Amino acid sequence: MAKQFDVAVIGAGAAGMMCAAVAAQRGKRVVLIDHAEKLAEKIRISGGGRCNFTNINSAPQNFLSDNPHFCKSALSRYTPQDFLALVKKHRIGYHEKHRGQLFCNESAEQIIQMLKAECASGDVTWRMPSKVESLDKTADGFFILTDSGEILADSVVIATGGLSIPKIGATDFGYRIAAQFDLNMVEPRPGLVPLTFDGPSWEAFVPLAGIALEVEVETGSNKGKGNKRGHFREDLLFTHRGLSGPAILQISSYWQPGTPIIVNLLPEMDVAQELIDGKSTLKKQLGNVVSQWLPVRLAEVLIGVAGLTPDARLADLPDAKLRKLGDAINRWAIVPTGSEGYRKAEVTLGGIDTRELSQQSMMANKVPGLYFIGEAVDVTGWLGGYNFQWAWASGVAAGQAV
Repeated sequence: MAKQFDVAVIGAGAAGMMCAAVAAQRGKRVVLIDHAEKLAEKIRISGGGRCNFTNINSAPQNFLSDNPHFCKSALSRYTPQDFLALVKKHRIGYHEKHRGQLFCNESAEQIIQMLKAECASGDVTWRMPSKVESLDKTADGFFILTDSGEILADSVVIATGGLSIPKIGATDFGYRIAAQFDLNMVEPRPGLVPLTFDGPSWEAFVPLAGIALEVEVETGSNKGKGNKRGHFREDLLFTHRGLSGPAILQISSYWQPGTPIIVNLLPEMDVAQELIDGKSTLKKQLGNVVSQWLPVRLAEVLIGVAGLTPDARLADLPDAKLRKLGDAINRWAIVPTGSEGYRKAEVTLGGIDTRELSQQSMMANKVPGLYFIGEAVDVTGWLGGYNFQWAWASGVAAGQAV
C-alpha cells in the first residue's frame, strides 16, 4: 500500500531540505527522499568545511543561464538577509571573508543541523537512504516506487543537483526525469573548475606549479543570449596540469572550448610603458627588472616566451620587443585544452531549461505538480556563496508553491 503525502521532495541537499522545511511548515505532509548514506555531503565539504552559505552581494548578474532573467523572481523574494535571519535564529556564529562571502565560524555541520531542525519543526518524513526506482504521473498525482516502499504524492520536487563531484553521490537523476516528461535541457558541463593545458606552448609553464598571484582574467563576448562575458580579479594558481585558483574557477564558467582566456598578470601596471620608460634610467638586466614585479621563475618564463633573455640589458632592447613582453604579461592569451571535469567541478552549468519552468513557483509548465530546484536547473552562480543562495531561494519558491 502506497504511503500518501502532499509533497515528495527528491534530493536532501541544500535546496531540497529548504523546500521540504518551507512546505512542511505551511502544513503540507512532506516526505524527503535521498539515496545517500550521509546527509548533505556537498554542504559538509563546502567552504573548506565551514560552508560559504551565501554572499551578501548576491544579485541576478552573479548568475549564468541561457535565460538570464529567470532567476530574478526567486532571488528577489528570498534574499541573503532572509537566510541570515535563519542562521541568527539558530545562533550560528558566522563571519564575512572577502567580497561578501559568509562562512560559519565553526562548521558546515551547523547549517546541515539547522536545516534538519527546520524540517523537524514541520514534521517532515525522511526516507534515507532510499533509491527512487521510478516516478510516474497518474490520475491521482505522482506514483514513486522506491527501494523502501511506494509513495503517492500530489506534488514532486526534484532537487537532485547536477553531475559535479560524483564521488559524493552526484547523479543525472534530475535530467532523466526531465527527459521522461519531455522537458528541454541546456547541455550540462562542468563549472567552477580548474582548466587544463598541454602541448608545446605550455611546456615552459609546467615547472611553475605552486606559484600564485592576483590577476585579472576575462573571456567570452557580449554577443548572444545569456551572460556570456566574464571578467574577474582574483587569485590564480599554477598547477601541474594547468591553472586553478578563484580567478580560473570563476572564468571557467564563461569559457567555451577552443576559445582563449586573457590573463593580466600585473593589473596595476602598463608593463610595456614601464619598461620603455625605464630604458633611460634603469641600468639593469631585463630579468632583474621584471622579477621586481612578478615571481622570479614566472618572470623568466614570460621573458623567454617573448623571445628575450633575462640577462639582456634593458637599455639595449628595442621598444617593439618590450611591447611584445608587455603584451605577454598584461594580455597573456592562452587556449585551455579542457578542464578537470566533474571530478573537480564545484557546480554543473546547464540543466533543466528554465523556459520550461514557472519563475514564480519553479513548476514545469507542461507537467502540473512537478517542480525542479537548485543545481538541477540552468541557473549557475559565481564562486563565493552564490550557488547556495540560489538553492535557498529556489527551494523557498517551490516550498511556498507546492
